[in-house]
Amino acid sequence: MTMSAFAGLLKAAPSVTVLTGAGISTDSGIPDYRGPQGVWTKDPDAAKYVTLDTYLADPQLRRESWLRRRDHPAWDARPNAAHAALVALEKRGQLDAIITQNIDGLHQKAGSDPAKVIEIHGTIFGVDCMTCHERTTMRQALDRVADGEPDPACLACGGILKSATISFGQNLDSTVLHASVAAAQACDLLITIGTSLTVHPAAGLVDVALRAGARVVICNAEPTPYDAVAHAVVRDPIGEALPSVVAATEIDE
Repeated sequence: MTMSAFAGLLKAAPSVTVLTGAGISTDSGIPDYRGPQGVWTKDPDAAKYVTLDTYLADPQLRRESWLRRRDHPAWDARPNAAHAALVALEKRGQLDAIITQNIDGLHQKAGSDPAKVIEIHGTIFGVDCMTCHERTTMRQALDRVADGEPDPACLACGGILKSATISFGQNLDSTVLHASVAAAQACDLLITIGTSLTVHPAAGLVDVALRAGARVVICNAEPTPYDAVAHAVVRDPIGEALPSVVAATEIDE
């Protein structure tokens, strides 16, 4: 289960779907959640900001959440070599879909076709009303915060606003979930990159791909629950391993 096995599987796969997690963005300055330096590893209490019931019930937490969104590193982060490698894979016709658990928009910033990027956990750049479900932009909401509204309400109905991301206790968008399942079912190779594969239903996409007959490669620094069923497991740094394998398989074509 080495880099050479990964390269062999990639070279042989006409259709590739990628599932990315927080680990692909750490080289861009966005910390992951469960790694040794992860946000929740260092501060377990931080999970309350992404727990829906707590968010809806606690006005003070909502005020703090808007400040955290204002200061989120995604605003200034730039794509890294791993994001660029996926763009290269797409341009040569192998990559059909990127299912990302990330909310940072870095795949699109890198040049991935937005139509191929499935944001299964939403995006920090949008805002949803929890009552009427109107979608507005995060920039608009943060401008209202800057103008003195610490917990801006929906302008349409007065409801509570929240970033357009999926919190604990919140259902995934069914259309997005169906698209993710379809992409996992249709591929010849599923590559999971920088995800602990502990959060469902995203992690269950590995099962979907395996049942459909796909090969699976796991690229993650830490062990995952799916390592034993993967066809290759890569522990090398993502920002080095992914560009290396993508470049090597193109040279050998």
